[in-house]
Amino acid sequence: MTESKSFNRVATIILTFLVIVTLLPIVLLVIASFTKEQVLVQNGYTFFPKALSLDAYYYMVKQGAVIVRSYGVSFLVTVLGTVMSVVVTTTLAYPMARKSFRYKNVLSFFVFFTMLFNGGIVPSYIMWSRFFHIKNTIWALIIPNYMVTAFNVILVKNFYQNNVPDALVEAAQIDGASELKTFYSIMFPLSRPVVATISLFTGLCYWNDWTNGLYYVDNEKLFSIQLLLMKIMNNIQALKANTALMGTGTVELPGTSVRMAMAFVGILPILIVYPFVQKYLVEGVVIGAVKG
Repeated sequence: MTESKSFNRVATIILTFLVIVTLLPIVLLVIASFTKEQVLVQNGYTFFPKALSLDAYYYMVKQGAVIVRSYGVSFLVTVLGTVMSVVVTTTLAYPMARKSFRYKNVLSFFVFFTMLFNGGIVPSYIMWSRFFHIKNTIWALIIPNYMVTAFNVILVKNFYQNNVPDALVEAAQIDGASELKTFYSIMFPLSRPVVATISLFTGLCYWNDWTNGLYYVDNEKLFSIQLLLMKIMNNIQALKANTALMGTGTVELPGTSVRMAMAFVGILPILIVYPFVQKYLVEGVVIGAVKG
């Protein structure tokens, strides 16, 4: 008992230290977003700035309508893309996990092959824009790159193989259940931890993505929050550069503090959601990563 208490005490101290170290960059980011631009330029980042300012957030408030619309696009893409990804991923992993499926090894090979090789950006752009015609549509932010990933499929497949007894599947088939009925009545309900895990992975990818928008979207109404923030940052830098070339002085725009404010605004929803799914994330990764 004494050794157990000592171990718990030491583990608590170490984990507390690691939590503090992990949170410090986020705290510094928030403080920098409230720091006056000139102080940031002169003194750099510090936890105790000499002057505070709300200029970065005032600038973002001026872009309020556009930012709210982009938030809506990001939420729609994240929710819709995550749901579609979970459905397709779990459905694809099911036959790969069934021993009775004759072509499971062939299917597994094609899924694994995509982890090693891909066609590249140019062929992908031509395929999605010319053949599937998804450019400047909401599907351009959902389908390419993130909807189905080999890592998630393999994670779910291993979870099925290691945690759902074959006896349950056989019992369902004896009762006359079809494969689809077996999947949605037995396999899917029992895979809640791994579903939460891939949902978080996929949701993070969709929320943080700006490359799909950069490649496939020109319509400003379809800009996600990440793409919009990048565009705003580029506009600030362009204004400063053009003013310097024209010799008209320095434009008083909070470039550095705006960058910090944008980063904080971008990660805020993730910080809110993560604590609620962390339990399932750890359980799903540990169980699903075991080789079947």
